[in-house]
Amino acid sequence: MTDHTALITGGSKGIGADLGQRLLERGYRVISLARNVPDWSHERLEHVAVDLLDADAVAGVAADIVARHEVTHLIHNAGLIWPSLIEEAKPEDIAGLAQLHLGSALTLVQACLPAMKARQFGRVLFNGSRAALGVPTRTAYSATKAGMVGMARTWALELAPHGITVNVVAPGPILTDNFWGIIPKGSDRETELAKRIPVGRLGTVDDVTNAFLFFCDPASSFVTGQTLYVCGGASVGSMAL
Repeated sequence: MTDHTALITGGSKGIGADLGQRLLERGYRVISLARNVPDWSHERLEHVAVDLLDADAVAGVAADIVARHEVTHLIHNAGLIWPSLIEEAKPEDIAGLAQLHLGSALTLVQACLPAMKARQFGRVLFNGSRAALGVPTRTAYSATKAGMVGMARTWALELAPHGITVNVVAPGPILTDNFWGIIPKGSDRETELAKRIPVGRLGTVDDVTNAFLFFCDPASSFVTGQTLYVCGGASVGSMAL
């Protein structure tokens, strides 16, 4: 057992669920914030239903959680894509994903900071995306995921004196429901995309969780303000000659 409590947004499925389960194995308490109830349970898992697109709802949930728990690890994993070409993109798409990817994170970290500062320890993590470097049809998604990087770097500088690290894990492309919502599972398109990844395959949930676990570790105290791309080399780029 540890005295660590991880608050994970989007903890009911995919990367968030896998990370929650692996932290539970390490003795953490885990609080999942998601619209859907997890299809798994554990005696140290608490699920809190909330729509992170609703700023007022997030504020209310945040206040309730920190009144009952001392959160040591905040992992902002929840995300939506909302793909569209430039011609179909709308300003409200940017505003909505800004609330989900950035505004909800700000509300949650503000609620958790007093206890983290008192303890002189904390871990704040974002699930970013390789798409922050640019992907067609990702106007709102790429913009707000790129915003995570700037916000994390700023927070890292402000919180370093308090023993709190802030880092970004930037996956892509990873075999999750979000991915299959864009590219059909088992399709020729999926196969061709895998061939274009330098390592020759698409990523798995485990690949991403392993990176999060490194940043979660109390021993990883000298790494902050960083973005780690978990993308099989897709962020480096390659050209076939």
